[in-house]
Amino acid sequence: MNEWRNANDRPQRRRPPSGRRQGQNGDGNAQRNYERYVALAREATLRGDVVEAENCYQHAEHYFRMMREQ
Repeated sequence: MNEWRNANDRPQRRRPPSGRRQGQNGDGNAQRNYERYVALAREATLRGDVVEAENCYQHAEHYFRMMREQ
């Protein structure tokens, strides 16, 4: 087998026609992600990792705003 094969020779993955991956229906994902990032931020705060906590809170804020738009 030639190790210098063209990338176009590789088998391509097929995606659903909607452009979304399976399991990404958009219902509840923002709520679930918001709760997940708030929990991660609390854990980071308890560990004393303020940088990680702030990062998680910023992600949570993003999903909070997405929930408000729905």
